[in-house]
Amino acid sequence: MLNQVQRRMLMRRVLQAIPVLILATFSVFMLLKMLPGDVAITLAGENATQERIEEIRTLYGLDRPLLVQYGDWVWGAVQGDLSKSLLSGEAVSDTLARVFPNTLFIVAYAILLAVLAGVPLGVLAASRAGGWADKLVMVFSSVGVALPNFWLAMIFVGAFALNRQWFPATGFTPASEDFGAAVWQATLPAVALAASGMAEVARQLRSSLVEVLESQHFRTLHAKGLSPRAILWKHGLRNVSVNLLTVISLLVNRTLAATVVVEVVFAIPGIGATIVDATLRRDFPVVQGVVLAMVVTVIVVNLIADMLYSVLDPRIAQR
Repeated sequence: MLNQVQRRMLMRRVLQAIPVLILATFSVFMLLKMLPGDVAITLAGENATQERIEEIRTLYGLDRPLLVQYGDWVWGAVQGDLSKSLLSGEAVSDTLARVFPNTLFIVAYAILLAVLAGVPLGVLAASRAGGWADKLVMVFSSVGVALPNFWLAMIFVGAFALNRQWFPATGFTPASEDFGAAVWQATLPAVALAASGMAEVARQLRSSLVEVLESQHFRTLHAKGLSPRAILWKHGLRNVSVNLLTVISLLVNRTLAATVVVEVVFAIPGIGATIVDATLRRDFPVVQGVVLAMVVTVIVVNLIADMLYSVLDPRIAQR
C-alpha cells in the first residue's frame, strides 16, 4: 500500500501528465491535417462527383473547423469512445485491443533481453575497470548503440529467417492464443530492438558502478574485509538501483517508438503497421487512437518508475 507522501506524489504526476496527453494528441491531429490528399475523396472514390465528396465531408464532420473536430474527439475519448476507422468502420478501441498487446509483448521481450544481458555486462566492465574486459564491453556497447534497429531487423530477416529458416520472417501469433509460438516469432524482432538497449544498460551501469565503487564508503567496506564480490553485488548494485531504473524506464519509451519500424519489417500486426497504414490513408481516428495508447503507455511506465523510486529511495517522494 502507498503511504500519504507516495499518494501525493502519484497524484501530482498524474496531473502533470494531462497537459502531455493534450499536447501530444493535438500536435499529431494538426500534423495529420497538413498531409497532402483528401480522405473524403478516398472514401467517395476517385470518380465521385463534388456533391458526393461534400456529402462525405459532412457525414464524417470533416467540414467542421479543426478545433471543433479535435474537441469532439477529446470529448469522445474522455467517455471511452475513440471513434471508428473512416475506412474500415471498425471501432478504434477494437483495433487497439487486437494489435496493441502484440506490440507490448515484443517490447517487454526486448526489455527483458536488454536487462538480462546488459546488467551482467555492465557489472563485468565495472569490476574490471580499465582492463581488457572493460574495454571489450565498451567497444561492444558502442557498436550496439550505433547500429539502427531497423537495419538489424532486416539483417536478421535475411540471415536467420530467409537463409537458415530458424525463425519466421513475417507474422505473429498473439500470446493469448499460443505463448510458445509468440515467443518464437517475436525473438528476432525483440533481439533487434534489444541490441541498443542492452548496450545502453551496460554503459550506464558500468559508469554508475565505477563511480560508486571508488567512493570513500566502499573503500571502507574493503578495509573491513568484505569480499569484492559481496561489495559489488550486495552494496554496489543497491546504490545504483535508482540510476538503473531510470535507464530502464527511458529504454521502454524508446523501444516502444522503435517497435513501429521493426514491426513493419517483420510484417507483425501491431501498432507499427497499423499507424503507418492509417497515416498513409489519412485515417485520422486510428492514428489518434494509436498515439493516445502510446502516450498513455509512456505515462504509465513513468508513473511506475516514480513509485519504484520512492520505494528504493523514500527521499525522492518528498521532492
